[in-house]
Amino acid sequence: MANHKSSVKRIRQSESRNERNRYQHKTTRNAVRDIRASTEKKEAVELLPKVNSMLDKLAKRNIIHKNKAANLKSSLQLHVAGLK
Repeated sequence: MANHKSSVKRIRQSESRNERNRYQHKTTRNAVRDIRASTEKKEAVELLPKVNSMLDKLAKRNIIHKNKAANLKSSLQLHVAGLK
């Protein structure tokens, strides 16, 4: 157990941040999966800006690497462009 009040607070903060980051990461992964599974171009075009925004936020907060976010955004853009 921690010996200082500040370290107890730090543990509390870390746990809550970890939980929030996990939730946001999982939500984004599900959104990416949904957009990849979609066959309707209209639906995919509607989802794309939201998913791009989610990926940018994860990269900004260092939950995922900025290059991974860029690669995901690029591959999703190609997928949506290829839909009919």
